[in-house]
Amino acid sequence: MVRIVRLADLKPVHQRQAAVLALWRWRAPILAFELDAEWGVDQSVLESLFRLAASPAGEQSDLAYRRAIAELCTAPLFSSEVDPDTVQLFQLETISNLLAFGELLDKPGVDDVERVVEASVGLANYLDGLVEGSFYSHPAEEAHRQYLADAADPASEGYFASRHFAVETACHGALVVLPDSAGLLDSSTGRELLALCEDFGEEIVATMQWLRMTGH
Repeated sequence: MVRIVRLADLKPVHQRQAAVLALWRWRAPILAFELDAEWGVDQSVLESLFRLAASPAGEQSDLAYRRAIAELCTAPLFSSEVDPDTVQLFQLETISNLLAFGELLDKPGVDDVERVVEASVGLANYLDGLVEGSFYSHPAEEAHRQYLADAADPASEGYFASRHFAVETACHGALVVLPDSAGLLDSSTGRELLALCEDFGEEIVATMQWLRMTGH
């Protein structure tokens, strides 16, 4: 409930940017690994979707995003059954969230923003479950344990959920200073927030590589 209230307190343009930042936390994980060739998904289209989402809101960028989504949806992935491995599951969920952001353009509102943000939260929680359920010790297990012990507000959440919440909180707190007309790529503050999300994503990439190496 706290997360919903925080989103509701933001201006609509900043709510949209909160959704973009939620997407951006999974940009590195989806692009760091090759996509299944049978999916027929052009990685450059995904890169374009992230870039367009972070552009200033407006008719031109929204139309470009819709066109990129339309191109994406012609891929065989959307007309076939898929049996993904762990990394591919995260890729598919991120693609699904990119589609959800496209729907947000047609019917903007805090509920649709929340859907995108909560999907990101759910992936972080799922990743914690995979790490905790592994037969192997995570290479950064001690550092993760120390992070949770040092957290200002210790919770029962796992490391990635806790880190996600910290990044999300920092992002939402900083969005209020961004100009309404600017995209996240157009200001130093916006780029800093994207970099913060990118750093989180790089941590996820390392853990996904470990999961794949250990047989998940």
